[in-house]
Amino acid sequence: MTANALFPDFHNQWSPIAFSSALGKKPIGRRLGGTDVALYRDAQGQAHALVDQCPHRGVKLSLGSVEDGCLTCPFHAWRFDGSGACVEIPLNPMADDKRARYRAQAVPLVESGGMIWLFAGLEPVGEPPVPEAALRSDVRRYGVSDRWNVHWTRAMENMLDSPHVPFLHRRTIGRFVRPQLRPGSRMDVQLEETPRGFRTHAPIDGRPDGGAWLEWLRPNGMTLNIPVPKALWRIHAFCVPVDAHQTEMLVLSTRTFLRWLPSWVMDRTNRKILDEDKAVLESSRPPRVPPPGEELSVATDRATLHFRKWFFDNNQCLPPAAPARLPIIAPE
Repeated sequence: MTANALFPDFHNQWSPIAFSSALGKKPIGRRLGGTDVALYRDAQGQAHALVDQCPHRGVKLSLGSVEDGCLTCPFHAWRFDGSGACVEIPLNPMADDKRARYRAQAVPLVESGGMIWLFAGLEPVGEPPVPEAALRSDVRRYGVSDRWNVHWTRAMENMLDSPHVPFLHRRTIGRFVRPQLRPGSRMDVQLEETPRGFRTHAPIDGRPDGGAWLEWLRPNGMTLNIPVPKALWRIHAFCVPVDAHQTEMLVLSTRTFLRWLPSWVMDRTNRKILDEDKAVLESSRPPRVPPPGEELSVATDRATLHFRKWFFDNNQCLPPAAPARLPIIAPE
């Protein structure tokens, strides 16, 4: 089974797939790049991921339970450990070497910064782009999620697009930018390459931006630095590819001030901003970013054009494939 067969619309890349708080004692199901994945915690609390398809009769493993640190299929109670190895097949006693052929497919996983990260492939390359602020011990973390009916590339471009803020978000975060606008105002999008993507500043009419910046975390993440005197406040947005038509937005906020403030206060603002983006982006045609030259662009599109170049240069735009199925292993 190849990585491309498993993740037809997003392959060989790291992506968060859930907040750590979403995974408790029961398994949960998620989808990444068109492939269903079952997440569960073993007896030590360590997270694991298996393709959400039992190799026996193809049912979802995420509908099962966790027993003795293993994921148990709800149909015939086959049990699998975090590596995908089958540790028990009820009513079918057999030697360990024979049972070893009845494996589920494990997916590489890392849990860090309050998020569960998956590698969309079978052999992980590099490390997940965990935001530095999320790893700090002095921050308050809180997250919100939402499902958008749009390809992840459109969502990612939106997160990197500064010029829409004073217009689409005029009632929320844009209200702090609109007073700077004058007839004939000019935004200069400045871009600097970084090891994990690029960072942009977007001053208007040459005025200092006060330390605000956007950073692309390759492939599908963004960090917004909001200047706060003697404190840190950053919003991290990840555009998680569900399939060719849907994106799960995971937004993680980190701050070192007002750590006692209830999370729902910040969550309400983040959800309102997400709703403003969602209402417009879901109207995008085509839903996936088109090849170069099929849409008109201007100077303030510098960041999104840079993202598009990476997307097409790295062959991330693959045609949808049929859902992958695990190989059938017949007994001798």
